[in-house]
Amino acid sequence: MDGEAGGAPEVHRSPAPRDFHFCPTDLYDSEGRLRLFPEEHTRTGRQVPAEMTGEPGGAAPGKAQSDLEEEVQELVDLYALGGGGEWGAELVDGSAPRVEVSEPRLHLSSAGAQRDWRLGAEAEDPGCLGWGAAGRDLREAYRYAHGRASEEYECYVIPEEEDEDEAALVFCVTCKAPVRACEVSDAHGEHEVTPLSKALESAKDEIHKNMFKLEKQIIEMENFANHLEEVFITVEENFGRQEQNFESHFNEILETLAQKYEEKIQALGEKKKAKLEALYGQLVSCGENLDTCKELMETIEEMCHEEKVDFIKDAVAMADRLGKFLNTETDVEISAQPDFEDQTLDFSDVEQLMGSINTIPAPSAPVINPQAPNSATGSSVRVCWSLYSDDTVESYLLSYRPVQDGSPGKDQAEFTMTVKETYCSVRNLVPNTQYEFWVTAQNRAGRSPASERAMYMTAPSPPVIKSKEIRSCEEAALICWESGNLNPVDSYTVELTQAESPEASGVTESVVGIPTREALVQLQPRQRYTIYVRALSVGGPSARSDPVTVCTTGSFFHLNQHTCHPGLTISEDGFTVVRSERKTPAKEPLPGNTRFTRCVAVMGNLIPIRGRHYWEVEVDERSHYTVGVAFEDVPKQEDLGANCLSWCMRHRLASSRHKYEFLHNGTTPDIRITVSPRKIGILLDYENSKLSFFNADISQHLYTFSCQLHQFVHPCFSLEKPGCLKIHNGISMPKHVTFY
Repeated sequence: MDGEAGGAPEVHRSPAPRDFHFCPTDLYDSEGRLRLFPEEHTRTGRQVPAEMTGEPGGAAPGKAQSDLEEEVQELVDLYALGGGGEWGAELVDGSAPRVEVSEPRLHLSSAGAQRDWRLGAEAEDPGCLGWGAAGRDLREAYRYAHGRASEEYECYVIPEEEDEDEAALVFCVTCKAPVRACEVSDAHGEHEVTPLSKALESAKDEIHKNMFKLEKQIIEMENFANHLEEVFITVEENFGRQEQNFESHFNEILETLAQKYEEKIQALGEKKKAKLEALYGQLVSCGENLDTCKELMETIEEMCHEEKVDFIKDAVAMADRLGKFLNTETDVEISAQPDFEDQTLDFSDVEQLMGSINTIPAPSAPVINPQAPNSATGSSVRVCWSLYSDDTVESYLLSYRPVQDGSPGKDQAEFTMTVKETYCSVRNLVPNTQYEFWVTAQNRAGRSPASERAMYMTAPSPPVIKSKEIRSCEEAALICWESGNLNPVDSYTVELTQAESPEASGVTESVVGIPTREALVQLQPRQRYTIYVRALSVGGPSARSDPVTVCTTGSFFHLNQHTCHPGLTISEDGFTVVRSERKTPAKEPLPGNTRFTRCVAVMGNLIPIRGRHYWEVEVDERSHYTVGVAFEDVPKQEDLGANCLSWCMRHRLASSRHKYEFLHNGTTPDIRITVSPRKIGILLDYENSKLSFFNADISQHLYTFSCQLHQFVHPCFSLEKPGCLKIHNGISMPKHVTFY
């Protein structure tokens, strides 16, 4: 039916009530839900019972029928049912319509199971849905037909079409909720609102951004987890090595102590034996002397009891004996003191071993970082590394060697330097060169394994601007330079400083990403620019080149040495061409036929910009000269103006008579010039395809070619006889020229 509610099943009316329509209501109101599947009834179809149609068995007519009509009318008004009077009459007359539901699919979940239910008019149960008291059954039937959830089953309806009311919803940014369009002017009048579709897209974009951030965070966390795993393994290995180190050191200490114990015990035993032997010998000597003294005393006592004659005889002999004994020195000093000597034990080696127990094992391999942006100059790079463990490191050994042709050269010398920090600026390197770096950590216990190899590259050397090949006009300048590096670089950057004086500083514009060694830069007219060039590679940008100054006053160019005939000489400033009277030995022409061979001429390098270009040529009235323009591929064996690729003004002097010709494809118009020009002005106009010649001294127009300039042309100058031509360019265009 028209105007289906979003999320509600399609409802078909029976043929009786023609204008019977249901209006959408809240399908997910949690209050007042009908039990769709009572325990005593399991059918899905619903039909108005016969008792409500006035058939036998129904309620009695009279007041009940009047109440029924009022309740039916309330339902009709409440749900905006069309034809309310007819509908109520039909219910009372017994022709009540049957509410049918045309097979919407409901997803029901009960006890973890999902089932598809189809509601149809053929599944009827008259006794399941009666009108009952207060006439609520019609409302319950309506709720049932529109997918009201039961208390036993949680159900929702998949919408098949967009509701008109849902299409009218807008999103209130202030309240952050969808509202109906009709409510905006009331409660949300001053709030910021936006279409629901736009809000949906904005929410999707925000979710996508958050998902991107979440993915990035997941990657970072995974990397961090990998680092943690590496740290975990490293710590486990380090502690394992430390346990082995402790065990080894303690065993060594125990062996040393045992050895010292044996040495000390043996030394003490030897000292004890020596002392005891000395004391014992002294004790024996003392006993012998004591016995001798006692014997002498006893003998003297016996002599005292003898007769005088015998006493005198024995006394003389005893006196001699006593004299000898007393004269004998008796050692009464103890040779070995009983005091115990303080035995100082030298445990210095043991202390050293004990101190070495606290020494951690050799560190693990460092992790060298990839090269960071702008970390290099032309002669140095900054190398950084880190440790993913708790190792104690006393110093690092940073090694490096140059890389050639993408691989480290075996014959290349390696350099090593000792570093205390986890970074180092390595100097005295070759510009724009790749180097291979690796690092090891060391402490008192030893040296770690080497890290992974990392490639670093120095910045390029500053380019060298070819000042004599600069071409410019009022709108642009063509800058050419040499790389200044043996190895190729990635790109170049041109930096412009616009100032009144060359001393002014401040880059006002940069042209980046230039792949070749020249750049056509757009400029402002009548300004003065200081221009620098940088080279860029993986190692970063080079330093600035030496500056050059470009003025956008007019068209500026130099003469091209590669096109110059051997008989001509170009001055150092590149603006004067001279043909001397003496013959110049012929030179070998350059490959590609770029040099004039038959025609004694030279070309200038005009900037390839379409527009208007003006320059002047100072000439000698007595010289034979030709000036004009020509395509780059003009035949170098032919005279200028003799073909369709050049447009020229030629002057010849014959019998004191000046002859001027304006040549193109070998033809010239008949033009008489009364005043011989000493300075010829040339105007090249790409926009109007014209080439004009002027007498610059008197502001006189001489002639104008109408040219087919399908590609860029270059100024050309020729001297058929000895003479001189001086080019004036980079000058403002005179007023009289602007009219042509």
